[in-house]
Amino acid sequence: MKNTTRRVYIVLLLVVVFFAGLGFMLYTFITDGTTWVADRGNEHIYSEGSLTVAGTIFDRKGVELISTVDGERIFNDDEAVRRSTLHIIGDSSGYISTGIQTLYRSNLVGYNFTNGIYGVLSSDEGCDIRLTVDADVSAAAYEAMDGNKGTVVVYNYKTGETLCMVSAPDYDPLDIPDDIDTDTTGKYEGIYLNRAISGVFTPGSTFKVVTAISAIENIPDVFKKEFNCTGKYTTGSAAGDGDVICHSKHGKINFADGLSHSCNVVFASLANELGAERLTETVRKLGFGENVTISKADAVRSTFDVSGSTKLDLGWAGIGQYTTLVNPCQMLMLMGGIANGGTAVIPYLVEDSSELIDVKGKMNPAFTLSPETALTIKKMLRYNVTSYYADETFPGLEMCGKTGTAEVPPDEDHAWFVGFSQRNDFPYAVVVCLENGGSGFDEAVPVANTVMQALLRADGLR
Repeated sequence: MKNTTRRVYIVLLLVVVFFAGLGFMLYTFITDGTTWVADRGNEHIYSEGSLTVAGTIFDRKGVELISTVDGERIFNDDEAVRRSTLHIIGDSSGYISTGIQTLYRSNLVGYNFTNGIYGVLSSDEGCDIRLTVDADVSAAAYEAMDGNKGTVVVYNYKTGETLCMVSAPDYDPLDIPDDIDTDTTGKYEGIYLNRAISGVFTPGSTFKVVTAISAIENIPDVFKKEFNCTGKYTTGSAAGDGDVICHSKHGKINFADGLSHSCNVVFASLANELGAERLTETVRKLGFGENVTISKADAVRSTFDVSGSTKLDLGWAGIGQYTTLVNPCQMLMLMGGIANGGTAVIPYLVEDSSELIDVKGKMNPAFTLSPETALTIKKMLRYNVTSYYADETFPGLEMCGKTGTAEVPPDEDHAWFVGFSQRNDFPYAVVVCLENGGSGFDEAVPVANTVMQALLRADGLR
């Protein structure tokens, strides 16, 4: 009798273990099925590690960016389009880890829980994805960069639609250089990196927008202040003190003109008046240092650390130097948040797919800016253009913006422009960062204007 009872318990235990294992397998199949199918060892959709069978990726107007023909992935015929959209689409081997072909590969092959990849196996085509990007606008931005490393990003600050996200250096996917992985000269450095999402750069004077916001919110009489720019801001003579150098001698200058003329004396002074704690709190409230996901790709965090800094360090940090590093897409959301009255929308790239999992119009929860401050800084950025850069520099755009020329010794400066159009029918923000490109006004501004003018034409507004 005891033996029979023991056997019953053993059988029951085996049954429990069996069903537990079955339940675990079912759970992992549901949760990890997409990953299993998309593994590069799946020879149904990969050949020697390269994706061969998947749907077509279109731009926002239906232009084919990449498709499958006879078991081969075929890119667009236009070289400028291929190069300018490379880092968005990604290569077929997955080296560009933030590309749509990598992050959305299960969507492209049409995988679903019920039918698996039956659709792609029966049609050899997979499922299509339409992006928000515009192929012509992207090509115009790429050509305007004129071989410079860096990135150009444009998005609709009301919806989050990303019309352009160009990153360089790049390569032609139809003519991959033989030495792309062996070159030692540095010409291909970071070539698989989408600099808009995965890059951080010294922001230079574009960061004065952040310091200006902090001053507006924390220094009640900031618009009544008058500063005296002699070409340098002296923090003192004690150990660790020194001078923040300005590019010009502006003489007596107020807060608004200090931003439009990009006076280092004004903003180094404001940074020290604000102090490390208040300036850091503004940086945090504007979303810098927080994680943001853009179409399943995690944008690299910006960094701002002035803990233990001297007055000299804090002065340089207030003008976008010191150890400050920013991500271009986070600068884009800063511009979008200002333009949008204090609400920052997260960029997205996928407009439509068989199983749309992208998020449209999602607000950045890490971004906090009052409507009053947003309106004030917006007027200042508009004043920058009308009083200093000139409206003729951006014909028909009603631009607001800020240039930056970031010092990155021993190399040449980074050239920046961040801004947005305040036209109601043209709600777009733009960020240009040309790595070691030189002057922000001389180099980045023309690129920004070129891409925005291309977008005006694409939208039928010119």
